Amino acid sequence: MLTETVKQGIFSAPYRALTIGIILAISTVAFEGLAITTVAPNVAQHLQGIHLYGWIFSAFLLFQIIGTIVMGKRIDQNGVFKSIIWSFSIFVIGIMIAALSFHMPMLILGRAFQGFGAGALITCVYYCVAVRYPDSLRTKILASFSMAFVLPALIGPYIAGLIAAYVSWRLVFLIVLPFIVISLFLTLPTFRSLQQPASALTKKGNMKELYAIILAIGTGALLTGLSWIPDWKGILLTAAGILTMAQPLRKLLPAGTFSAARGLPATIVARGMYVACYFATESFVVLALVEVKGLSENLAGLIVAAGALSWSAAAGLQSVLDARDHGSGRKIRILCGVGFIIVGVALIIIAIASLGVGIGIAVLSQIIIGFGAGLANPTTAAIALQYAEPGEEGEVSSILQFIDSFSIALSIGIGGALVAISETFNWGIGTGILMAISLQLLFAVLSFITSFRITKKDPIRDTGVSSSMY
Repeated sequence: MLTETVKQGIFSAPYRALTIGIILAISTVAFEGLAITTVAPNVAQHLQGIHLYGWIFSAFLLFQIIGTIVMGKRIDQNGVFKSIIWSFSIFVIGIMIAALSFHMPMLILGRAFQGFGAGALITCVYYCVAVRYPDSLRTKILASFSMAFVLPALIGPYIAGLIAAYVSWRLVFLIVLPFIVISLFLTLPTFRSLQQPASALTKKGNMKELYAIILAIGTGALLTGLSWIPDWKGILLTAAGILTMAQPLRKLLPAGTFSAARGLPATIVARGMYVACYFATESFVVLALVEVKGLSENLAGLIVAAGALSWSAAAGLQSVLDARDHGSGRKIRILCGVGFIIVGVALIIIAIASLGVGIGIAVLSQIIIGFGAGLANPTTAAIALQYAEPGEEGEVSSILQFIDSFSIALSIGIGGALVAISETFNWGIGTGILMAISLQLLFAVLSFITSFRITKKDPIRDTGVSSSMY
């Protein structure tokens, strides 16, 4: 029985429909995020709200954090079936509001619903991975999440641009609805079978949801304040945002996170820093290639796409290695992955600082950094999920989604402030971008150091297959 389970894959009969369904769900969320980046300027101009342009993204991100935390508690209270229905419903409501928007506040409201639904939906997916797949298959399904981002990353922006140019930007929102229906059809039978007795909703659980809202408010203040620096109003608003965020962060993250304590806290800290580094670096690389190196946006996008392909290849490789060593090498793969990220970011800095265009170095850097992220990301998620005690799978799942969203927002916000400060003092945009990416390099180095504190979980609770301990 054990041998038969080990030999099964994520597309074996017991898992096939669920695997395809959740990959479709992840791809749908990825497409919406990447495609909207392309059409956002067109939408803002059409709705006469260019001054609110940034909130097209900020509203999504802030409410994604709330959705992540809220649904993590609701899964453990109400079960995953009701939670997934609510998650899909809220996401679709957001799509419809955004597609039918006739002014910017309505669009921002739609993006807020989308963000909440996306955060809740991905939390439900992580929960399903924790309780439905045996440990021997978790890195494989988590690797497929990385691959689910590849196609949207490569064709999403291009298709969105064509739709907006020849049909309507509204269709960019609506085009994903058929895929949502298919995803629901494939996943609901499994989610229904995972129903379990609901745990009691404690006062602490209620407070976590309140902390999530307070954190979103504080993060919004911080991001807004950073965009106003060095104006004194920006400094005050940034300070107020930091003070507002401090207590909610302590309550929402596992005990010991601020000191990177061994085990789950160190895993969460290491993951947050390298994820922030990867996505923030990607954002500033496009800006650097276009504004500093003078490349077209299409060419810059293709260079960054090389990182997505490399991520996918590495994610597939680590799942093969994990099956071969039964998980005993996961910590080493995290260290190697973050090490690749450090090398890649260093090459990016060299490419931007060099006198020539440096396209070759830029492409190489994206391949290396993408490979490192693809190697580390599914592995840290698999390790974190092993720390989920019975009845707490939803909470650990929400922590993973939360740390990804929050760390990326914070990293991009601080990097953007450095670029703005550089422009204010006439240092040039190139200097600002170099400072922003150098900050990401620091995050990657700190992530590498913290990764040594990722320790084994003993004993490991699994769903059918025991695993080596880390």
